[in-house]
Amino acid sequence: MKIDRLIGIITILLQQDKITAPELAARFEVSRRTINRDIEDICKAGIPLVTTQGYGGGISIAEGYKIDRSVLTEEELLLIFSGLQGVDSVLKTPQFKVLAEKLPVKDLDGDMIIDLASHYQTPLAQKAALIKSAIQSRHILSFRYYYEKGECQRKIEPYKLVFQWSSWYVWGYCLERKAFRLFKLNRLSELACIPEPFAPRELPLQELDFHRHLTEGTLYLKALFDKSETYRLIEEYGVGCYSEYGEALLFERNFVSYQHMRQWVLSFGNHVEVIEPVNLQAELRQVGEDFLRKYGDT
Repeated sequence: MKIDRLIGIITILLQQDKITAPELAARFEVSRRTINRDIEDICKAGIPLVTTQGYGGGISIAEGYKIDRSVLTEEELLLIFSGLQGVDSVLKTPQFKVLAEKLPVKDLDGDMIIDLASHYQTPLAQKAALIKSAIQSRHILSFRYYYEKGECQRKIEPYKLVFQWSSWYVWGYCLERKAFRLFKLNRLSELACIPEPFAPRELPLQELDFHRHLTEGTLYLKALFDKSETYRLIEEYGVGCYSEYGEALLFERNFVSYQHMRQWVLSFGNHVEVIEPVNLQAELRQVGEDFLRKYGDT
């Protein structure tokens, strides 16, 4: 995009003071005539650029002109590169490499690594690439979606590819539900882009608060865990998620889904004692009785 190229040219001049038009044309893979037009546009924007001919000549910012060099410092560029590396780790795009070749940063190692890939990297990258393409071209997506009560076929107008709560989601307007919804990528199958364009809707600001999708209708869990489960509780919910309660750990938290809460508690076996909700107590008791009937005689 032109605006990206203009910002890139200004950043280069802030970093190295002078550069030739052929060098800029090579870096941004455009013609020299395009670079000359870019230089004119930058001057029109109020930043005086000077071109000198001959040996040692080139394009530079006019001497004495004051510009805030912290617009894009090397540290800020490194943060941008780290973010691009994170995107590239999922979408398998060359954005980091392309920008790194165009902008002068001495040390690209930095002190931060962002890798958003997952255990199912290949299907994730394929899904993310298809969704990104559909968002940009404004085409409807169709897919089969798996959830607690079973599975269903959905069609959506895609608007955002979201990474939150350690997972990837697609956010869009569901044509079946007539509302904006968030769909987890690893629950999607048979994902396809339908050659049917849609007119973009106005996006309600409250819908862009994705946390609301996980806070409506919360269920309260109060349970005691054996201290042998300390590591797992911290691994999943962080230090401070429990309090000492005699020889046990008191854990209190809200869950959005009863099924998720039930399965999570069951995964601890006999290392957990549920206090609330009472109906979960009764269900776990029934599960224990079912186990006894099945394995009691062996």
